[in-house]
Amino acid sequence: MSGSGGGAEPLDPTVARGRSAVTDALEDVSSGSAVVLGVSGGADSLALAALTAFVAPRREIGVRCLVVDHGLQDGSAQVAAATAETLRGLGLEADVRRVQVGRDGGPEAAARSARRAALASYAQEHGCVAVLLAHTRDDQAETVLLGLSRGSGARSLAGIAPRDGLWRRPLLGLSRTDTEAVCRASGLSWWSDPHNDDDRYARVRVRRDVLPVLEEALGPGVAAALARTAGMLRDDADLLDTLAAQSRGELARPDGGLDAAGLAALPRALRTRVLRAAALEAGCPAGDLTAAHVVEVERLVTRWRGQGGPALPGGVTVSRTDGALVFRRASTRG
Repeated sequence: MSGSGGGAEPLDPTVARGRSAVTDALEDVSSGSAVVLGVSGGADSLALAALTAFVAPRREIGVRCLVVDHGLQDGSAQVAAATAETLRGLGLEADVRRVQVGRDGGPEAAARSARRAALASYAQEHGCVAVLLAHTRDDQAETVLLGLSRGSGARSLAGIAPRDGLWRRPLLGLSRTDTEAVCRASGLSWWSDPHNDDDRYARVRVRRDVLPVLEEALGPGVAAALARTAGMLRDDADLLDTLAAQSRGELARPDGGLDAAGLAALPRALRTRVLRAAALEAGCPAGDLTAAHVVEVERLVTRWRGQGGPALPGGVTVSRTDGALVFRRASTRG
C-alpha cells in the first residue's frame, strides 16, 4: 500500500465535514438497521470507512464492508485481504468477494457492473438497507466533463446522484485531497490503483490532463463549480422526468399507444422524454438508445407525412397508426 499515515490529532476540520456528511447520509436510517460500505482500499473508500466507523455506532447503525476483488491485476487478492484487515482494525465487519468481470460496455463499465451486482447481492444477503459509495467531488466533475464531451443531455450532465435507490454517496462534497487528509488524520495508509494512471481510460485523461488545464486557465474551483452545476441540472432533470411521466400517463391509450396530437402539443423537453421512456419500456437497451434515435421517433409526431418509423435498438419498432405512436418489440421466435 502507498500513502502516509499520521498520528492522532485534534479533530481536523476536514474530518468534521466528512463526519457531518456521513451523518446526513444516514439521517433516515433507523437504529438497529445496517448498511454496507463498498471499499477498494483507495483513499476515498478508506476515508468513508473511517468516517462511518465513527458516526454509525453513535446512531446504533450496523456497518458491514465489502471489498470487491475484480481480479484484473496481479496481487489483487493480497490487496483485498490487506484492505479487509485495515477495516477490521477500524472495528468494522469486512468481507472480500472475488467477481468475474465481463466485457459489455468496455472494461470500466464491466468492472462497475460486476462490483455493483456484488454489493447489491451482499446487501440483500445481510439485510442491509443501503450501500454507501465513496465518490467525491472530483468524480462528479469528471463525470460532467465526460457528459459534455459526448453531447449528453441534462440527465447525464446531472452527474452522480447523492442518492439513487439503494446507493448513497456521502462524500460528493469532499475532494480527493480531502479524503487523503481524512486518511492521514485517521492514521490510515491507502492503496493506489494503477488503473487510475492508465491513460487508456477517458476518465483518467480528464483527471490528469483536462481538469488541471481548466484550473490553470480559469482559476481554482473548476471542479467545485462543475459539481454545483450537476446539482442544479439534477433538480431540473428530476422535475422534467416527473412531468414527463405524468404526461405519458395522460396520453396513453387503452391499446398501449401514445396519442400523437397530445405528444405534438407538449413542450419538446417533455415530448422527447416521453418518447425515450416509451422506447425503453418496449425493450430498447438504455445504453444503446441515443438522442439521434429519439429525434427520428419524434419525426412521427412533428413531421409525419405517412412515413414509417425507425428501427430502434433491441429489435424495437415504432409506427404511427390511427393517430397514435405504437412501440413494439420484434418476436424472438426463430
